[in-house]
Amino acid sequence: MVTPSAQARTCLRSSRPNFLVLAPLCAGLAITAAWADGHTFATLDALLVLLGALLAHAAVNLFNEHHDFHSGLDELTERTPFSGGSGALPDRPDAAGAVRQAAFGCLAGVVAIGFWFLWRAGPVMLLYGLVGIVLVVAYTGWLTRRPWLCLLAPGVGFGLLMVLGAYQALTGTLSATVVAVALIPTLTVSALLLINQLPDIEADRRVGRDHLAIRLGPRRAARLVAVMLAAAFAVVPLAWLGGALPASAWLMWLALPALAWLIRGLWQLPLEVEQGDMAPLLPLMGLNVALLLGSLTLLNIGLVVAA
Repeated sequence: MVTPSAQARTCLRSSRPNFLVLAPLCAGLAITAAWADGHTFATLDALLVLLGALLAHAAVNLFNEHHDFHSGLDELTERTPFSGGSGALPDRPDAAGAVRQAAFGCLAGVVAIGFWFLWRAGPVMLLYGLVGIVLVVAYTGWLTRRPWLCLLAPGVGFGLLMVLGAYQALTGTLSATVVAVALIPTLTVSALLLINQLPDIEADRRVGRDHLAIRLGPRRAARLVAVMLAAAFAVVPLAWLGGALPASAWLMWLALPALAWLIRGLWQLPLEVEQGDMAPLLPLMGLNVALLLGSLTLLNIGLVVAA
């Protein structure tokens, strides 16, 4: 019988804690954009925004781990440091119920925080909340079988919903600054999920998933990732020229050498990846994670400088 401490460890592993830093970085863009726009707000509200983002991300990961374990996908997937799940439930199958309960617990925390901001910021927050809950619950079981929705859903969740929703929760309004800022994780997070699906193409196909990595194949999907990343970086100069972003947002472009290296690698993936040899892809997947986290950090710093 699994002990409570073993259940807790399995739940923590299933939440994929190494990747949870992404949510505070995205929600942090709402905070720093609000500062850059001259808004002030309570520290408690800012902390609740960050906590809500963290819980939402953990809920998605926990639901995903539970679903993949029960669908049999975990038995088919060859794990990498960036894809294929944590392996927590295959190691501790008797903790599956605890992982599912943890997922719903995190979701309940998000809903509770949502009610706080519904009271503070008004009924518009209900729209963000309802769409967000649908994405959290439906992503693994439903959206992964609809190619374009599967591509867009992660970016919409972390970008348009998380950034715009957090900004509106804190300020009661939207601005050109936050809309421009939200476009960047919208593109980069969707690109992250697409590249991370490449090693799992055959396993995903066998359990009935249907996403763009399957439809396009590894090399064409990798090139789509490259286009999305380039588009995300192009947001900064275009928004700056339009007056939506301050000049200090150009700090994000300090990551341009890494972007150029990554795009070159993605565009020139060898033919071997089409036959299932993903070894050339793994360094690019790691570079993509570093680029995503580094560029969002730099963008946050740039907005703080402008405040």
